[in-house]
Amino acid sequence: MGISVWQILMMLIWVIVFVVPFWRIFPRAGWPAALSLLMLVPLLNLVLLWVLAFKRWPGDV
Repeated sequence: MGISVWQILMMLIWVIVFVVPFWRIFPRAGWPAALSLLMLVPLLNLVLLWVLAFKRWPGDV
């Protein structure tokens, strides 16, 4: 009972779908890109999205 190739592939897809876009978005919002790894944590990712949606961005006047 080890990890199959299918499971590794699915984990990589999760990382690509959830981490990579936020790795690009967070620096634009003035946050460190490494925070995008928190998007893999259930419930914390929803809180982080809400905070990101309602915070003042550097380009806001």
